[in-house]
Amino acid sequence: MGIPNETEMENEVSEAKRKRLASEKEREEARKRSRLERSLEEGLEDSFPASDPINVTQPPPSVQDKREGARPKK
Repeated sequence: MGIPNETEMENEVSEAKRKRLASEKEREEARKRSRLERSLEEGLEDSFPASDPINVTQPPPSVQDKREGARPKK
């Protein structure tokens, strides 16, 4: 039998790193969900009372928008 390439300590470090990366990914997903939820809530508040559903996504710039340049954000 040969000597293993990774020691037990390296395996433990690798496992801890995998868990940390998975945890970071979960936190990032939670932040994305939270931002989307806030956007939806803000859209509902801004459009109430209305019959049209809200749209969280922004449409692409129109030809006129491109000619005029970027519009200032409100």
